[in-house]
Amino acid sequence: MFAVVRTGGKQYRVAAGDKIVVEKIDGEAGASVTLGDVLLAGEGSELKPTDGLTVAAEIIAQAKGEKVIVFKKRRRHNYRRKNGHRQNHTILKIVSIGAAEKKAAPKKAAAKKAEGDAPAAAEA
Repeated sequence: MFAVVRTGGKQYRVAAGDKIVVEKIDGEAGASVTLGDVLLAGEGSELKPTDGLTVAAEIIAQAKGEKVIVFKKRRRHNYRRKNGHRQNHTILKIVSIGAAEKKAAPKKAAAKKAEGDAPAAAEA
């Protein structure tokens, strides 16, 4: 199964087990990340709905990209400026593509609320 996810203003086609380099995401190496902005998903040539679909990934490393040299020059004016830049990147390993896990906490709260109503009904 594959998915197209959007992160850092770019789109990536991923499958389970892939390694991708994306814009910097907060987290330490070994931490798990959920990419929730899934644009497209499918298996082979068959597309699947993306409602509630998430991509689970693990951070492998935080790294810097290649140095980009910025050189400005205005001829005949003795104007030269040289500057460099290295972009921060995060290397991700895609663990799985699947539905979002729903938390059980709201069910417990509803059960406690039902228990709280029972004694009030018994008193009346």
